[in-house]
Amino acid sequence: MAQARSHLKVRRANGVSIVEFADRKILEELSISEIQQELLSLVASSPSIKLLLSFKNVEHLSSAALGMLITLNKRVEEQAGALRLSDITPQIYEVFKITRLNKLFQIHETAEHALGSFAD
Repeated sequence: MAQARSHLKVRRANGVSIVEFADRKILEELSISEIQQELLSLVASSPSIKLLLSFKNVEHLSSAALGMLITLNKRVEEQAGALRLSDITPQIYEVFKITRLNKLFQIHETAEHALGSFAD
């Protein structure tokens, strides 16, 4: 079976799985579905995962992508893990504020700050 192109770059540092998005725009249903599958399988393979999603390459995010993040957050919490978001552009952060998702997620300015928050 051919491997689909991954939408994510995953690396590990200090026990944290750091995920960067390969796509600048996370808008299409198919891409969002594929990203969700990749993230959920990562969470399923690591109980109590410490997961950091860096949005440093992302310029546009659809509301469907926000729904995917809510689902991911729920799954991480069910597995006693922790999820942090970082490097969100001001335009995308506005959407998080409008939808009050900035209250649901721990959002950090940089990946370095987010990494430090796992130790707290």
